[in-house]
Amino acid sequence: MTRYMPSTTLLALLLVAAGVSSGCSYNTFVSKEESIKAQWAQVENQLQRRNDLIPNLVETTKGIAQQEKDVFGQIADSRAKMAGAKTPADTIQAANDQSAALGRLLVVVENYPQLRSSESFNRLMDELSGTENRIAVERMRYNERVQDYNTQRRQFPSNITANMFSFKEYPLFNAPPAAEQVPKVNFGRGTTN
Repeated sequence: MTRYMPSTTLLALLLVAAGVSSGCSYNTFVSKEESIKAQWAQVENQLQRRNDLIPNLVETTKGIAQQEKDVFGQIADSRAKMAGAKTPADTIQAANDQSAALGRLLVVVENYPQLRSSESFNRLMDELSGTENRIAVERMRYNERVQDYNTQRRQFPSNITANMFSFKEYPLFNAPPAAEQVPKVNFGRGTTN
């Protein structure tokens, strides 16, 4: 019986060490998860700012470019998707759809020089441009936090804690595939994508 005492003691020490290391990584996961949530709130804040600017931009543009109703419909649809998004993945998809629709609007603008000369349109475009820059910065910060968290979640021994306490993987906010294509500007009649 004394022969099993050292192995029992060793097992107990290993369990205590695992418990201590799990407690440390558990707190780290909680901290990083809260950081991701706070950063996601910043992303949503900027997306909402853009969403709030869009109706004014659309109305200003509609006054001059009545024929481009399909672009305005896509922008309105993307706003509705953004408002109805329930999860970060839904919000990412809605934001990507909205970015694509706004890209098509810029093509419309290129076809209507009188629209670019409108003071209210220029003000709104400046606001939208600033908001797009803010979104890009907040997306980058969110992705950095997600990458840090997801990396720790996969590393040993914290992966044991992550699995034990069901810490889920967070999605990165990637650019939509349409972002790889440059919109074409056509100064002739009609628009191209």
